[in-house]
This record gives sequence, C-alpha cells and structure tokens, in this order.
Amino acid sequence: MPLTRGRIVGYDDERLAFRFTMLNADKTINCQISDAAMDELVGTKGSPPTVRQDQFLAHRETIENLASDLFDAAGAVPGSFVRIFSEHILK
Repeated sequence: MPLTRGRIVGYDDERLAFRFTMLNADKTINCQISDAAMDELVGTKGSPPTVRQDQFLAHRETIENLASDLFDAAGAVPGSFVRIFSEHILK
C-alpha cells in the first residue's frame, strides 16, 4: 500500500540530507533524500543547503513516490528511516 504525504522536517546539516515524513495508515515514517540524490534528480551538482526545500517542493511528488516504493520493497521496520540515495534515481 502506498505511503501518503506527511510533513516537511527540513534540512539535516549532519547527514547532508533533506528530511520529511510519510504516513502508513496512522504511523509516521521518517524519510530523507541525500544531497547527492537531490542533485541527481534536479540535474545539478553541489547545490547549497539553502535551496534544498525549494528543490524538494519542486520535485515532491517524485521524491515521495520513491520513498513509498522503497518502503514497500523493504517492508516496515519500526524506527527506521526510508533513505533515498543517488542510486535510487532513475536516469
């Protein structure tokens, strides 16, 4: 079953990733997309953290679909993150 839209958490300076949540029924699923994956998706390199939220919003549907697909493939693991890396971005 596909995940549904949650909320934007924001940029994580320590992990160099943009964090957001998705919902699996009433359970919150933590998700993140790495800087490299976001750049791959957008078609740029080395974007500064200040533009990550705008990039996320511009490509939100694609990113959330990727997160949902990865969640479905891995299954539910309590407390884990769905992490999107550049290898998950189809070229």
